Amino acid sequence: MKPLIRPARLAPGARVAVVAPSGPVPEERLEAGLDLLRGWGLDPVVAPHALDRHAEFGYLAGTDADRAADFQAAWCDPGVDAVLCARGGYGAQRMADLLDWTAIAAAGPKVFLGFSDITALHEAFAARMGLATLHGPMVAAVDFLKNARAQEHLRATLFEPETVRTIAAPGRGAALVPGRAEGVLLGGCLSLLAAGLGTPYARPSARGGLVCLEDVGEETYRLDRCLTQLLRAGWFDGVAGFLLGSWADCSPASEVRPLLADRLGGLGVPVVDGFGFGHGEGALTIPFGAAAELDAGAGTLTLEEPALA
Repeated sequence: MKPLIRPARLAPGARVAVVAPSGPVPEERLEAGLDLLRGWGLDPVVAPHALDRHAEFGYLAGTDADRAADFQAAWCDPGVDAVLCARGGYGAQRMADLLDWTAIAAAGPKVFLGFSDITALHEAFAARMGLATLHGPMVAAVDFLKNARAQEHLRATLFEPETVRTIAAPGRGAALVPGRAEGVLLGGCLSLLAAGLGTPYARPSARGGLVCLEDVGEETYRLDRCLTQLLRAGWFDGVAGFLLGSWADCSPASEVRPLLADRLGGLGVPVVDGFGFGHGEGALTIPFGAAAELDAGAGTLTLEEPALA
């Protein structure tokens, strides 16, 4: 697997669009996030339907057509340097088919940021455009608003990516299978990766990749089901290694960690848990599509190049 196209880093004054491809966004949290971005010298512009709520399905930020139109317009605006997601939840899958990927590709590479439900769009950008994206804190997410580590790691990745070439797991993580591995970073929310199997906007295999997995609010048997589905589908065949992030509000670590070792340990590649990305406190920003070396024993990830050009 080859590294993907890196978009350009941001500079003070950069115009960034904030969109809501998934769930509804609390206005007060969005405003707080916008203030943080302005404090970094960015010029955030909120998409027209970012604060909508679907009239029938309250878990969606407006209609599929409106969310897709916001996303399309933001990406295809030549004055926009980055598209940042306000929050996750659910809904990105529903709008992916409504996007004009030919026009998006023609608009060229830009910074794209999000996680959780946004996994579906990370996969689409990789499969459709060969574009590297950022798996990191979102503008209206509580952790981003309140946690200095999450803020600083994202800020450094956006503006000074050469300063975060090495990403270290908090407390060195836990090596379920020690060793070193090289590959291209990919992945995201486990349940979304499983849900994407067989769809036109997901890659057919993670072969050659350093697979990042995390999830939120899932019981052990549901995590087991998703991992087993990906294993049975052959999606993990030939992977280089695994980085496992947070399992916030899932079953206790005493249950989840043995499951991860059981399902992934037999693949014969390095596996490290507790790497500090995802839904947990102080989440790190991981550049999907970047080539890197994982040292599971040391709990470190070393990028071949800065996350952004």
